[in-house]
This record gives sequence, C-alpha cells and structure tokens, in this order.
Amino acid sequence: MSRPIQVRDPLHVFVEVAAAERLVFDCPAFQRLRHIHQLALCYLVYPGATHRRFEHSLGVMELASRIFDVVTDQGNLTDQARSIVPDDPHKLHYWRQVLRVAALCHDTGHLPFSHAAEKELLPAGTSHESLSEAVVRSPQMLQVWKEMKLDADDIVALANGPADETPLGPWEAILSEIITGNVFGADRIDYLLRDSLHTGVAYGRFDHHRLIESLRILPPAPTGGTDAESSVEPTLGVTAGGLQSAEALVLARYFMFSQVYLHRVRRIYDIHLKDFLQAWLPDGRFSLELDDHLAMTDNEVNAAMSSAARDPAAPGHVHAARIAERKHFKTLYKPTASDVERNAAGAKQLHDAAVAKFGAEEVRYDRYSKDGGSNVFPVVERDDRVVASSGASDVLGRVPTAMSHYVFVSRERYTEAHAWMTTNLQDITAPRAEDEDLEEGQ
Repeated sequence: MSRPIQVRDPLHVFVEVAAAERLVFDCPAFQRLRHIHQLALCYLVYPGATHRRFEHSLGVMELASRIFDVVTDQGNLTDQARSIVPDDPHKLHYWRQVLRVAALCHDTGHLPFSHAAEKELLPAGTSHESLSEAVVRSPQMLQVWKEMKLDADDIVALANGPADETPLGPWEAILSEIITGNVFGADRIDYLLRDSLHTGVAYGRFDHHRLIESLRILPPAPTGGTDAESSVEPTLGVTAGGLQSAEALVLARYFMFSQVYLHRVRRIYDIHLKDFLQAWLPDGRFSLELDDHLAMTDNEVNAAMSSAARDPAAPGHVHAARIAERKHFKTLYKPTASDVERNAAGAKQLHDAAVAKFGAEEVRYDRYSKDGGSNVFPVVERDDRVVASSGASDVLGRVPTAMSHYVFVSRERYTEAHAWMTTNLQDITAPRAEDEDLEEGQ
C-alpha cells in the first residue's frame, strides 16, 4: 500500500500527495514532466529559469485544492452557489479528488520545451490539450482511474475546460475554472509566482493568499448597472476586500509577459528552436502517437541539438549551432509607439524589405500579442451587492496588451543591415495606400 508523501516546494513549502494519488504521481506520463522546461529556453536569458512542468503541476494541484476548499465552505456560499455545490459530502469528496488529479494531468500533453512553437509543430486543429486528453484516456491511466473510482470524462472536462460540442454544466464549469480560469485559475496563479521566483524578478508576485481567501462562487458580473438578478451561470469572483489582490494578479501577468515571456532574446531563441525542430523532426512535426509523445522530452531534443551543432551535415545544424554557441540573431528593429501610430504595418514592411535585401535565411520577424482576456468578474460589495469589476476598479480597464514586435537579423549581417535600415527606415515604413484601404474597410 502506497503512503502519502509531502513534496518540498520552493513556492508552497509542502505539497501533499495522498496515498491514492501516488498512482498518478508515479506514472510515466506524469514523471515525464520532470524533463519538460516550464519556460523553454528562457534559462539562456534568465539562468535560474530551469524549473519544470512537474513542480508546476504539483503547485496547480495544491492551489486548486485551496481554492476548492474556500469556495465550497458553507460560510462562503451564496444562495445561488448552494444550488450547484453538491450537499452530499461523498459527492463533494469525489469532485475534490477529480479536481486534484485533473490539475496533476493538465500539462501531461506538453511538447518538449512547452509552448515554444507549438502551433507550428503540431497538425492543424490539435494542441497540447489534445495530447493531455489522450494521456488521461490511455489504457494505463484508465486502470488508475478504475482503482481510484474516478471517471476519465470528468477528469478531461476539468483539465481541458469545456469543449464546443459538449459545454459543461454549472458545477463542472466552476471546477474547470478553478484550474484553468482566465482570471483566477490555479494554473495562472502558480506559473506567475513560480516563474517570477525562478527568473529572479519581482514582476509576478502578488498576495495570492489574500486572493484565494476572498474567492467566491458568484453570479456573473452584470453588464449594466449593479443588478445581478438576470445572471444565468455562476462564476468565480471576489469579495470587495480581495479586489486589490485581483488587480495585482492582472498587473503581474502583464509585466511578466512584457518583461520576461516576450523578452527579445527569449523570443529569438524560441524561433531558432522552432527552426531546428522543423528541420530535425520527421515531416517537421511532432508525432501524435501517444508512445512517441511520452518518449520525447527536452532531453532528446537537447541531445539532438548538441549533436547537430557539431555536425555541419546534420539536419538543422545552423539553427542548433546558433543556440549552442549563443550566436542568436540580433534585434534590428522594434517599433516605438509613435512608429505604430504612424503605420502599424511598418515592421512587417521592413522585414519584407530586409528579406529582399539580405535573404530569407538572414532575417526573422516576430509579432506576438497577449491580452489578458476579459478582466471582468463579479465583486461582492460589503453590502452584499454584486457589481462588475470594471465598475469597482479603476485599474483593470487600463491594463495594456503585452506585445512583442521585432525584426531580427543574423549577427553576421547586423552591421550592414543596421546601416541600411538607418538610411532607409522612413521610406520603407511609410504608410502604403493598400494598408490605408484595408483600415478603411475594417
């Protein structure tokens, strides 16, 4: 009989894994996450960022459990929440267990180096969530769920969120939101705090203890006025005392994206990694076969890159060598706010002109934006009125979209390219008639 264990964690101090949960903890699909970096090649910029999906998933389980206990506490339930929270202790225990293992399994589908180039390296219409579901439904895991008396459908629903064809019921939707919610999900809370800790920056820190204690199951934020009686499905919100902690979370996410995740050197390393993988992988894509997925980690990719970097005849040699020898492309151009105001398409025009001048192999273009999604959530005031966060907060409506927008060029051509750009930038990035027509059409 397995015993419960306590795992030391630099963020949460201890994470307890129950005896029954050891079946999941010890399975190869979960242990594989010890070999998947949370932030891809970010450790080449922030040396401490060597943490893995393994400890992150444990942290998500820990936080999801804390949130569950707070929002299902009888003293914290509104009348509407009571109508969806099971009043049978056995059912409540069942769903808490499903929530914990779904949190453990939610990242088992991640490719080597996590999100780096996921869209380009998987077939259209698939994602790491597709592979996570395949793991949960694999024969080995189905045997685990049988022993734990859990339903794989319930685990998939909570780990991956609602599917278009089968929307979740109100209770399951709340539980899925606890893990992957757009504002208060345990996944987001843990990665912000953990990534901030390991990169050595302060941007991702906020009072998550206060935030979790203030979470409630509430009617959706009203779109007009403060009357929430017309609300349909409940969602996670906060008490008035937790609003500032919620604001701090949203701001932390913006600063982590703008200062860490979208750092120019981190972005170009992701591009070099994608270029290598497309050259090295069969047909330039990762396999969707489950055995192939479970056998592929950062270790195999790092070994292949190391070998390719030393062998000029190996597929992807040039890209592997740039990573191994730190000869990444340099930033040629990043548009300023006034540049974007003058012509939002200017950076792409410069990229196209640079490709024509120096060749496609010498230039890369990167444009990525990450808004915070909807930062509107319900807030229960001290007089028990439920209002929208957009009306209760002066901060949330002003958080900008985090964006990276770069033109990179090989360091071998950088001096020449920079001189060329300095001479021709205004002409190349001038607004074009076709761009103006497009804007008018929009």
